[in-house]
Amino acid sequence: MKKILSAFILASITFGCKNSSENSESEKNKTPELTVLEKVAQAHGYDNFKNIEQLTYTFNVDRDTIHFERSWQWQPQKNQIKMLTAQDTLEYVRENMDSIQLKANQAFINDKYWLLFPFQLVWDQGFQHSIKENIKAPISEQPMTEITIAYDNKDGYTPGDTYKVYVDKDFIIREWSYTPSGSNEPRLATTWEKYQTFNGLKIATTHQNKEGNFKLYFTNIKAK
Repeated sequence: MKKILSAFILASITFGCKNSSENSESEKNKTPELTVLEKVAQAHGYDNFKNIEQLTYTFNVDRDTIHFERSWQWQPQKNQIKMLTAQDTLEYVRENMDSIQLKANQAFINDKYWLLFPFQLVWDQGFQHSIKENIKAPISEQPMTEITIAYDNKDGYTPGDTYKVYVDKDFIIREWSYTPSGSNEPRLATTWEKYQTFNGLKIATTHQNKEGNFKLYFTNIKAK
């Protein structure tokens, strides 16, 4: 009887160790849950960006009766950029920029934020964020999830800026507002609309304000 009891205890210990080992292995292989920021990025096709060799687009702004545009050819894997305007064409690599190219790069960053802000949520560092549910969006006044992105006072060309992003239940951005550093009130709020998919990238091609006198939109988008 004593031998049987000892064998039973040994078997129990062995089974317990195996079960513990299996649980440990399961925890190790478990995929970490995505953050809200990662979910927003992925909802817009972030996982496909690594396959993009060249992204071209034209950035357009209509403000009242004034039209402005500039075009970009961006090779993200090489970090090589070409800017095309009515006056000039400029090519540069972002790791090595002179003063003229640095100014062009400021324009590139601005336009890229409008085009791919969902990806900036995982690309960028140096910001704090907070999330609130069921907040009225500034234009549609529909309840959405509000994500506040507050950049610090050190990084980027315009440090200290704050963005409030309004996403739907599928983590797609529908509206946003921009508050410059030093201000307590948003300078601009626009829609994110007319989404189209380009080689897996889900892009809002049009942004408009509530008053209807400002429209920012993208044309000639190609993702290779």
